[in-house]
Amino acid sequence: MYKRILVATDGSTLSRKAVAAAIDLAALAGAELLALKVVPRYPVSYFEGAIAMGAQEVARVEKLWAEEGQSVVNAVKKAAADRGVKTRTLTPRTDLVAEAIMAAARKHRCDLIVMASHGRKGVKRLLLGSETQQVLTRSETPVLVLR
Repeated sequence: MYKRILVATDGSTLSRKAVAAAIDLAALAGAELLALKVVPRYPVSYFEGAIAMGAQEVARVEKLWAEEGQSVVNAVKKAAADRGVKTRTLTPRTDLVAEAIMAAARKHRCDLIVMASHGRKGVKRLLLGSETQQVLTRSETPVLVLR
């Protein structure tokens, strides 16, 4: 059935539900789980919406975000280990979330991507877009979206 499942998480409540389902599915299938949390870059220019900061402050913030991202995937790894599921963690640093998810699925030859729906509706969804929607419509790897 499935040999390798990638679960994308941001640590939110809805995302944790998707993680639990991915762990259950991996346990049933005897599959390896890849837990992925995309860590954003710190916006460094005025046009990206940031306050001008020195290089040391930017590095400090990015390090903090990377540690928080690693903490999120480590929690997935621990929960999966409790179910006997072998898990690897990935924390790519990029602002291109959907692309990072799809690239990781290709690189690691995943059979399935598991993600949570974001829960936005109407104009917010239209204006803000949806990483899940992008992955769902553009990925060559099958995608399971959970609410």
